[in-house]
Amino acid sequence: MRLPVDELVKNYKDSIFRAAISVCRNVEDAEDVVQDTYIQYMNSSRQFESEEHIKAWLLRTAINKSKNIVTSFWHRNRADIDEYLEETQFQEPEDRQLVKAVLSLPKQYRIVVHLYYQEDYQVKEIAEILNIPDGTVKSRLSRGRKILKDILKED
Repeated sequence: MRLPVDELVKNYKDSIFRAAISVCRNVEDAEDVVQDTYIQYMNSSRQFESEEHIKAWLLRTAINKSKNIVTSFWHRNRADIDEYLEETQFQEPEDRQLVKAVLSLPKQYRIVVHLYYQEDYQVKEIAEILNIPDGTVKSRLSRGRKILKDILKED
């Protein structure tokens, strides 16, 4: 199964961007990741089982591309997530605080928390996307929640 790119952009652009920004912590890099992800999809001849499979592949590809950017020489000393938070409109003031707390988590917890709470993936699906055991996802979620609780308690 293959879907037209314009349909995928319409349906998943925001999800891919949020996944990318949670890793990159930089708006411009996240936007580049979104574009690169769709380019890779267009260049791929891979067939997918379902639309959900395509979404999972897009997210996995975006996370991998984001990790590559973060480990690159140019990115190591740069993170302007505050600029993104200032430009983003939130319904409640607490939402900004929560997003900032999630983005301050270590990367391994941040990605899992994002996929679980923002993208509504189940533990098993996250494990498949990240290619890690279910138990690892569960422990990262648990530790991420504990860290978030401590961060939000301080504020």
